[in-house]
Amino acid sequence: MDFSKYFDTNKIQAGVSTGSNWWNGKGEIISSYSPVDGKLIGQIDTATKDDFNKAIEQAEIAWKQWRLIPAPKRGEIVRQIGIALRDHKEKLGSLVSYEMGKSLQEGLGEVQEMIDICDYAVGLSRQLHGLTMHSERPGHRMYEQYHPIGLVGIISAFNFPVAVWSWNSMLAWVCGNVCIWKPSEKTPLCAVACQKIIVDVLSKNNLPEGISVLINGGREVGEWLAASTKIPLISATGSTKMGKSVAMTVGQRLGKSLLELGGNNAIIISGEADLNIAIRGSVFGAIGTAGQRCTTTRRLIVHDSIYSAVKEKLVAAYKQIKIGNPLDSTNHMGPLIDQQAVTHYLNAIKSCETAGGNFIVKGGVLEGPGYESGCYVKPCIAEVKHDLSIVHQETFAPILYLIRYHDLNEAIAIQNEVPQGLSSSIMTTNLREAELFLSAEGSDCGIANVNIGTSGAEIGGAFGGEKETGGGRESGSDAWKIYMRRQTNTINYSTNLPLAQGIQFEL
Repeated sequence: MDFSKYFDTNKIQAGVSTGSNWWNGKGEIISSYSPVDGKLIGQIDTATKDDFNKAIEQAEIAWKQWRLIPAPKRGEIVRQIGIALRDHKEKLGSLVSYEMGKSLQEGLGEVQEMIDICDYAVGLSRQLHGLTMHSERPGHRMYEQYHPIGLVGIISAFNFPVAVWSWNSMLAWVCGNVCIWKPSEKTPLCAVACQKIIVDVLSKNNLPEGISVLINGGREVGEWLAASTKIPLISATGSTKMGKSVAMTVGQRLGKSLLELGGNNAIIISGEADLNIAIRGSVFGAIGTAGQRCTTTRRLIVHDSIYSAVKEKLVAAYKQIKIGNPLDSTNHMGPLIDQQAVTHYLNAIKSCETAGGNFIVKGGVLEGPGYESGCYVKPCIAEVKHDLSIVHQETFAPILYLIRYHDLNEAIAIQNEVPQGLSSSIMTTNLREAELFLSAEGSDCGIANVNIGTSGAEIGGAFGGEKETGGGRESGSDAWKIYMRRQTNTINYSTNLPLAQGIQFEL
């Protein structure tokens, strides 16, 4: 594949950028191999602590200028970024698919998410509004406003190598902040491509270096970001283990964290469900991105009355799934990201079998022509008891657990008993069941859907979850507020100085 528009695949790429200023980090070299065919895509160098400090200094300088540009003007820059992403959609989507392993449709869809968040952010740039309140003191006006928070550190994960970064960066930019991006070391070339697209737009508008900073590296770069007192907000996407470490480090310096962590998502299929919708939503939710989404459907909680029918339909549907090169649009599922992911997949299957799980669709690693990378696996389904330890863990792989239930309150309790709380769904045509599921005694997740699956989210809504998912919210609604600092202002336009709470103080 030809990605020369983004980088020279024949030489080691510079791993640090503060804009048009790229430089070779002195850290270790990252080699990016495609899980599609096992081939080396390219290599990239990584940052040392000195490289990191140099980049942060440049970001600080840029912020002092960028924050003074009116928000609608910042929105105009993001509008141009959206246009540039449209121009590069096919190539960037192909790179996402090839470096990460998701289907080409999903790769293109991920770039479309970037375009959508740009459009959303452009409109938002004219709506960064506060409130006005009535003062208890005569001759006073009171209101609140929002100011840029400063430097925003973004730690992204391999499964969405570009979209989740854009959710953060586009909003942070219109809010007047500058961004420092630490991408996953498993998908560094996607980040290089994005940075080059952004740099073109910033350069054409004669904007300063440091508005968009890219720092490639391993875990240590994330640790430097979390520990830096110069970065008031860290947005981190990844495992719960990683998120706890980030939260602890950022919390010790009283910084702010936006955490999007693990999910263990369930669909409840009611006895009154439309099974055509339920099966379609469940299968896509379970195998999309080869089970490597934080919103992947991992548990199906099915009513006794339709359990056998659902089981039969699932087995039939899984027989139709085509697994292979994700750039071939006829395939439904591509590979896992690497051999480590395959090992986790196999270990989870073994743990499930040891605990008494019954696999009605068997798993395993695929071999032979087209599967040379060793990262292609079979999606599988296991009948399990809801309280098995492995069922309560998030395995980033296409393993679906099938669980029976008798009444809806039991199903909701089963859904809520896991430590994660990201996405949830109920399939039902019964209005009372739907409303109970969405009520305070229903799903405890940040996302609760009716008659759609757990996977996929629209830009307009706030995305995030509760419990070990971290509690963060990104994308739409009022998620923009975390990228700003709130300030309450009171103006006395009278000739007196009355005090609050009726306090009298005379000299």
